[in-house]
Amino acid sequence: MSNPPVKTGKLYGVGLGPGDPELMTVAAVRAIAGADVIAYHCARHGRSIARSIAAEHIHEGQIEERLMYPLTVETTDHPGGYRGALDDFYAEAAATLAAHLDAGRTVAVLAEGDPLFYGSYQHMHKRLADRYDTTVIPGVTSVSAAAARLGEPLCEDTETLTIIPGTLPEDELTARIAAADSAVVMKLGRTFTKVRTALESSGRLDDARYVERAFMDGERTGRLADIDPESVPYFSVAVLPSRIDSEPAETPGRGEVVVVGTGPAGAPWLTPESRGALANADDLVGYTTYIDRVPVRPGQLRHGSDNKVESERAEFALDLARRGRRVAVVSGGDPGVFAMATAVLEVASQDTYSDVPVRVLPGVTAANAAAAKAGAPLGHDYATISLSDRLKPWEVIAERLRTAAAADLVLALYNPGSRSRTWQVGKARELLLELRLPDTPVVLARDVGGPEESVRTIRLGDLDPAVVDMRTLLIVGSSQTQAVVRADGSTVTWTPRRYPEAAPDSA
Repeated sequence: MSNPPVKTGKLYGVGLGPGDPELMTVAAVRAIAGADVIAYHCARHGRSIARSIAAEHIHEGQIEERLMYPLTVETTDHPGGYRGALDDFYAEAAATLAAHLDAGRTVAVLAEGDPLFYGSYQHMHKRLADRYDTTVIPGVTSVSAAAARLGEPLCEDTETLTIIPGTLPEDELTARIAAADSAVVMKLGRTFTKVRTALESSGRLDDARYVERAFMDGERTGRLADIDPESVPYFSVAVLPSRIDSEPAETPGRGEVVVVGTGPAGAPWLTPESRGALANADDLVGYTTYIDRVPVRPGQLRHGSDNKVESERAEFALDLARRGRRVAVVSGGDPGVFAMATAVLEVASQDTYSDVPVRVLPGVTAANAAAAKAGAPLGHDYATISLSDRLKPWEVIAERLRTAAAADLVLALYNPGSRSRTWQVGKARELLLELRLPDTPVVLARDVGGPEESVRTIRLGDLDPAVVDMRTLLIVGSSQTQAVVRADGSTVTWTPRRYPEAAPDSA
């Protein structure tokens, strides 16, 4: 007769909450009381905060396994470095627990907070859960505990919460904080000064709160800007709570204007810095179509207007900023390319507004977006020209087209046509055909990034002005630009980075 299969033990990942034993769940207490083995991670000194939280539920007769970290800082002589040393430790710890489970013992691994949220237990889980019956008991996270101690909502309505480890590089911290609605930065301690700098760089320092040892002895809360960096332990977090219902009062000297480029079609094209500027603004000012791309935020005022009042819009934004408001002037594409940055700076250069801070944040240009969809037609030198004669005479446009075409530059043509301008594309085609072959590739890009996106490459000789409108951008290739049909039938358009050398004059 064959022997019956050996019954293995069960593994529990037990979340203990932030530190107060009264915040442990009933399920956590039952799992600890019923376990044969109580395991917990600790440093070399052997003390364990997790064990101290659960102490009253650990009884005589239970086996205790201290999973002692071999190092606490990122310095080691291990051949695999810090990560290699930790991987070996986790493998050894998992093997220790596996031996108990194979012997049929129930193992409860204690975890501060929640077992699968920045916790050590998760490394055991990844190595054991596929081999043994496993239950994870969630715990109150440090994030929830910090919000409770501050007594401020973390998120409301359509706000999102971003969890950020303070160990990220400073520029990455700044970008993520700037783009966040609400945020919690974990793992402070030695990273505190870097996190504080990132909060200041992203304009969020005044909003930031500090929580240390929530629901533990030595708890401390306050404004993060007031905290001494030398006093900050590892068990602390920075919190950017919900901004709903926290609209600041107008304060002269506090205001500024930030001209923000949204890219060609809204949220997916925004840089983190631009996303943060839009989120931090008290007021949005801009062409209504562009403002509609920005999510509505409670407490934020939106001032939409027609597309032909750039100077008035700029003056309105600067007046708001002079009264202490943080104003984002919303522009499509890049604000410095045929857009609102020039209009704002022109008005801001007047003596009346010379003391109002103005920043310009870049965005993905229409030309770059269209080029990326088509391939790489802007791979060599190119010129950007607007075909709109509303702000400059057609004679100037025609001369610039001739000059750029004669120099064999790729051309990115903005504002090619509208309901009131229907002849410019035809005249531009005629002019270019005097200097370019009919087979010259032309990228016809309409509504890039939008619901009616259409990007195709045609011949210059086949360009039909009737299919071009204000939402279309044209990229006219140089003599070197290639349009290649690939195996799947798609066409990629690209301009070589190397330009052929001129043939030497014959003797």
